[in-house]
Amino acid sequence: MSVVQSLTGVYDADGGLRGEFAYLAGKLRGHHCSLCDITHSPLRRRREWDTFVASLPVPFDVVQRNERSPRVAQATDGREPCVVAHCDDDRMVVLLDDTTLLAAADIAGLTRALDDAMNAHQLQWPPR
Repeated sequence: MSVVQSLTGVYDADGGLRGEFAYLAGKLRGHHCSLCDITHSPLRRRREWDTFVASLPVPFDVVQRNERSPRVAQATDGREPCVVAHCDDDRMVVLLDDTTLLAAADIAGLTRALDDAMNAHQLQWPPR
């Protein structure tokens, strides 16, 4: 079994002023990012998100689409929003995609989906 060393969530939105305006315009037209909906309220990042991330045994970073490292971009391109695991055997595994994130809908659902995906991909957390 591979051990997860960290997680990266990739928003289906670009950062920066232009990206923020594009996201808001898209939201008005009905487009949304399922990962954004889990991590943020309409005004700010959710406290439940911060509590969830702090409870994990590995770092969980979230990045805008245009802020991904080249390696994360290669593993996730066209699959945004998503969550990718960085494993000890140098693999990157996309654990959660948009469909799964939409079904998760909140932190409790995300926790269950993450556990299910870890089991399906035969991944484990590092020992504490």
